[in-house]
Amino acid sequence: MDDMKRRIRCDCLEKEAAPCVSACPFHFDIREFIPRVERGAFNLAYRFYTNAVAFPRIVAALCDERCREKCPRGESGGAVELKRLEQAAVAYATRTAPNSYNMPAKDGRIAVIGGGVSGLACALRLANKKYDVTLYEKESRIGGHLWDILSPDIFMKDIEEQFSREKYRLLTDCEVTELEEIKKEYDAVYVATGKGGERFGLGCEGAEDVAAAGEGIFIGGSLLGAAAVEAIAHGLRASALIEGYIKTGNMKSAEPHTPTKIKLNLNGVEARESVPPQPDGAYTKEEAMAEAARCLKCRCDSCIRACDMMAYFQKFPKLIEEEVHITINPGTLDGNGTVATRLISTCNQCGLCGKVCPEEIDVGKFMRDSHRAMREKNAMPWAFHEFWLRDMEFARSDRAAFFYAPPSEPTRYLFFPGCQMGGSNPEYVLRSYRLLRERLPGTAIRLDCCGAPALWSGDVKIYEKICEETAELWRKLGEPEFIFGCPTCREMMREALPQIKGRMAGDIFRELGVKLSGGGEIALFDPCAARNFPETLQNVRDMLTESGYSVRELEYGKELAKCCSWGGQMSIANPPYAKWLVDKRISEKPLPYLVYCTNCRDIFAEAGKPVRHLFDLVFDIGGWEDRPPTYSKRRRNRELVKESLMKELLNEDMPREKLAALTMSEETEAKLHREKILEDDLAAVIAFCEKTGRKLLDPESGHYTGYCETGNMTCWVEYSPEGEGYRVHNAYSHRMKIELEEVWHGRKQKADV
Repeated sequence: MDDMKRRIRCDCLEKEAAPCVSACPFHFDIREFIPRVERGAFNLAYRFYTNAVAFPRIVAALCDERCREKCPRGESGGAVELKRLEQAAVAYATRTAPNSYNMPAKDGRIAVIGGGVSGLACALRLANKKYDVTLYEKESRIGGHLWDILSPDIFMKDIEEQFSREKYRLLTDCEVTELEEIKKEYDAVYVATGKGGERFGLGCEGAEDVAAAGEGIFIGGSLLGAAAVEAIAHGLRASALIEGYIKTGNMKSAEPHTPTKIKLNLNGVEARESVPPQPDGAYTKEEAMAEAARCLKCRCDSCIRACDMMAYFQKFPKLIEEEVHITINPGTLDGNGTVATRLISTCNQCGLCGKVCPEEIDVGKFMRDSHRAMREKNAMPWAFHEFWLRDMEFARSDRAAFFYAPPSEPTRYLFFPGCQMGGSNPEYVLRSYRLLRERLPGTAIRLDCCGAPALWSGDVKIYEKICEETAELWRKLGEPEFIFGCPTCREMMREALPQIKGRMAGDIFRELGVKLSGGGEIALFDPCAARNFPETLQNVRDMLTESGYSVRELEYGKELAKCCSWGGQMSIANPPYAKWLVDKRISEKPLPYLVYCTNCRDIFAEAGKPVRHLFDLVFDIGGWEDRPPTYSKRRRNRELVKESLMKELLNEDMPREKLAALTMSEETEAKLHREKILEDDLAAVIAFCEKTGRKLLDPESGHYTGYCETGNMTCWVEYSPEGEGYRVHNAYSHRMKIELEEVWHGRKQKADV
């Protein structure tokens, strides 16, 4: 976790400057300026521009547009006309008077030698901050070489307006010839005497930016060869260095400019021609707004463009890391942080962010480690994951887990369908194994869970135990090749057990020449867990094409496949997000979807999307409109798979746990599925209520109501006897425990129910 945290903090490029910002001498944040112009807020745009450049009219007139050659729009309609947009902000602002702040005077006397643009900029910014500033100019007028390149109507108005509310001393016709006397009188000095001006023997030859030239002395501007606009930027940087020196006593030169490291994803950027200006070269308000809209507001945003979780919360990796950090390490002494608890549990840990990030930063792995840290502190809400951990426990129990290896031949392959394939449709497992046994003698089968729910919930001990058991079985069998039915299982083992080699069942079917039923136009949805298996991605496409299907690709497919919403199992932790995600997935193409992950199939089918699994086409079963099984039905299906295999392979009957037979309406069944309440739990509650007599009778309806703890939840059932079982009229659950004194089995005891 520490390594990924460090990488997010140090290597994430989200806050890297845009190319235009990096090229600008002022490092003017154009990404903040452009939206103001775009919406016609010219007063705000002007204020933001002025804060950055000090003299807006001068800079807008003289800007040499270093940003143009860096603008990524250059090859798709022409670079954004930033200079004209800056001029529009100046032209259309109606409130240009500088702000006046009632601030106390600061300690520190500063001398600025030279009344050109660089000295003026330094003096202005220090005066803004209420330092005692004296400006020395040897000529009778300020402005320096601006008089040679710009109309005084522009620059004098600008200078006078910006200084209009500031106090400073201006000494014209006052040439400084000895720096030593000045140094005695002032705490700091900025030497900006202009091109060819007096250097006072300070040296600093070769310096291209503001340089520390002696204790408390700084040098910059045209004296170092800077052009007018860059000289203004020098003056502003000098003011910051001087303030730092006065506050800390540390002498520093300006930091050397480092080009931006930003890496842009320009996929899908449409060319848009620049807006032509009026004959005088200026923009109208409307034209300026239209041209501003062309700006891409460049930032490294590949992760938030690709990752639905980041897009949904509008949080980049750095902010996510900050919130997760204070959640795991809260500042209070009396409890755990909750800022990012739900955020951590919403991430599906699919790895897409790491695929699209130019620095390969995988926020999903960071979130997985964060989950583990929260789990170890017992600070992650159990309700987010208990349902899935109990489901995993069931899949690994005697009711669903199963192993068989042909006794007459060595085990060459091990079919591992995963815990959800049989739950979705028992025929997927049964027919696949029959085909594999027929065509690949020596194929064993293992019904089990790969441990993904434990890993996703941060319960590493359980996950590692499952992995150890899987590895031990693999070794005992002579290290056979795995044949996976579930992409998630394959991905889990790729990470945790790389020594185990395996392929997807679909890859094997392709190799065996299996043909698919049907045909037509479909959209292929790749499961996110398959992104690291290029042979699988290609085999599925080849099988479909060879069988007469016209395959349409989704925007994010293959190695950039997105999650259906199952991964990480966020449907309990964040139901609104899960629904939003599913709706987004199924709306990406109006065509029926073909998938090769049963979780994807069931998620989409439940949302009403026409969808089939690859095995539906392999075995010619199922339909495009088939509804998925409920969670309770998935349990019955897994039991059925084991029962069928035991009968078929061992000629044995599977013992069944005797539970009360329940009947209910379709509406009640749908509600139980929606709220993830299992029929097994209801049967256990009813059995408990009948055995203990702890139930209430409604004389009008004849219905009983009772409750009992199931796991960490308390489940309530409204029921009535019917035949040899019971009819369930309603049920609900609460994430709570009820403590009571009760007499049960003939003895008094304290019970948590």
